[in-house]
Amino acid sequence: MSAQEALNRGSKKFGWLLVILGLIVASQGGFTIAKAELSQILLQQAWAKTTASNQKVKPWPWADTWPIAKIAAPRLGKSNIVLAEAGGEALAFGPSLLNAGGSFKIGGQVLIAAHRNTHFTWLKDLKTGDTLILQNSDRTETQYQVMGMEIVRFDESGIEEDQVDNRLALITCYPFDAKLYGALRYIVWAEPIMSPNKVI
Repeated sequence: MSAQEALNRGSKKFGWLLVILGLIVASQGGFTIAKAELSQILLQQAWAKTTASNQKVKPWPWADTWPIAKIAAPRLGKSNIVLAEAGGEALAFGPSLLNAGGSFKIGGQVLIAAHRNTHFTWLKDLKTGDTLILQNSDRTETQYQVMGMEIVRFDESGIEEDQVDNRLALITCYPFDAKLYGALRYIVWAEPIMSPNKVI
């Protein structure tokens, strides 16, 4: 076999290796999105049971978290069930509450985080003045108005879990189209515009 033939054969093998690696990476990305979509269906079911009984209902037997709230952006037609714990596993399945103890009170600060490439992709489409609706497990709803957005380093966000105010902060990684996670965070700040209202 000539050197040129060996080089051609090596190039073909390398090309196939790149194709296989590309398929693996693409399938993992697809798996993440499929898992996120399926989990929201299971979370919707658990949320319906939670609001009916006002009890903690796990979305699947081995879950280490449970639905605690629902966040909606009416103009965008988007909503997500929010989980009580913001551990790495919980964030894979849905937006998660960052508040200490996995609970919040109406009238207090609420911090919710989610991945930018699954559940919080819609944050980039929010505009100042948009309405957000947060519903808790006893079906009490609070309406918020988006006051603005900011991009900060993860360690310079200015967010403190024990801060006493009544704002809502939706947090995700930035930029939205990045392939790797970096040091920047995108935060949407909103303030209450309506007193808590019980939904029948």
